[in-house]
Amino acid sequence: MTGRRRPSSRPFRAAVAALCTAVGASLLSGCGAVLSDKSDSDPITVMTWAPEGTKATNMPGMPAMAKAFARWVNDSGGIHGRKLQVITCNERNDAVQAAGCAQEAKKDKAVAVVGSYSQYGRSFISPLEVAGIPYIGGYGLTQEEFDSPYSYPVNGGQAALLVGNGRQLASRCERTALVRPDTIAGDELPQLLNTGLSAGNRAAAHDVRAPEDAGDYSRQATTALEGVGADSSLGGADQGAILESSCVTAALGNRTGAFFDSFRRVQENHPKVRIASILGGVRQSLIDSTGGTSSPLEGTYATGWYPAGDDPRWNPMKKVINKYAFDDNRIDPDDPGTQTTWIGYTVLRSVLMSLHADDISARTVRNALDDGHAVNTGGLTPTLRWGYDDTLNVPNYSRIVNADVTYQMVRDGRLVAVRKGFVNVSKILERYRPAD
Repeated sequence: MTGRRRPSSRPFRAAVAALCTAVGASLLSGCGAVLSDKSDSDPITVMTWAPEGTKATNMPGMPAMAKAFARWVNDSGGIHGRKLQVITCNERNDAVQAAGCAQEAKKDKAVAVVGSYSQYGRSFISPLEVAGIPYIGGYGLTQEEFDSPYSYPVNGGQAALLVGNGRQLASRCERTALVRPDTIAGDELPQLLNTGLSAGNRAAAHDVRAPEDAGDYSRQATTALEGVGADSSLGGADQGAILESSCVTAALGNRTGAFFDSFRRVQENHPKVRIASILGGVRQSLIDSTGGTSSPLEGTYATGWYPAGDDPRWNPMKKVINKYAFDDNRIDPDDPGTQTTWIGYTVLRSVLMSLHADDISARTVRNALDDGHAVNTGGLTPTLRWGYDDTLNVPNYSRIVNADVTYQMVRDGRLVAVRKGFVNVSKILERYRPAD
């Protein structure tokens, strides 16, 4: 076939690029729109999934935060002039549905799955790997999130939290009980906590399994108390019996509040012990709803990934929430799921802006991350990068690049930091040896 050759747009685009550089950064967003051959009808699609409306842990704030982030990005000029389109999927705390969400991401040609929550890593990672879709900033529940080369975690996951919680409690607790989900993901938690306890020369914790969706946890509370020597025969709290060196820590996600409600009632007939949790279980909204300064959670120890909720480093996120999701009560800015989604999308935006507008795909996003693209999160984490030399040497968790945690406690009705800055638990994590 013969005919006139279409003139190349490259010289024109090069000239525009030079002009944009000359006129300054203030026009960069407009220049991005000119440089792109893509139109507003060709958005960049990403997915966020999380369970909603289930009897177990629910994380509706994660997809809601993702939508708010996209509204903010698009209102600020988009990604090189292209819109960021977030599609969401209800994972329902179900393995089949988790796999279905991953298949939907492939069908919709998502360039990434970002800021998502699922305990079924085995179900969703394989479909994403087959489709070549990167998983950025998942909540960190499963081993697969820290083992797959297609996963780019922004925190140290449950591994860092449990190891950090064990090390935090080791300074106070001679005996510890861990109440955790009776699930595959939950089976990994005792050994991780014990690794942290061992670093402080403490004995292994008493392991208490609990159903995720129970309405009452009195039996588990009794077992935990007796496991740390707080037997009812020793006298109740009203008799002044306090075991300062005995601790009960819970890692039940959204059901942690239900556990502590049962625990409070059971402890009336037992000596008092110290209580603790990992963030996600104890959060400011739970403290407020249980009495604030008079909450039974007063004095609770907590280990988190990020700075406390009142830290000014969260102000940019809070401004976005206030402007783009003001009336969305699903979003709790103090919730670690919301916070992880913000950080995951911060990574995504940084990577997308580093790419050419016309060459954004799951492959190019993944290549940029594998090549060591560095992301500054405004001090909410250390600088994040996933190059070969950036990962830790932790069995089953080879993708961890951020092993920082924070130590917090409930004081005067507020969840506040008890130690300035982050605590890096990478050396302790590297001692972790999975149970056979």
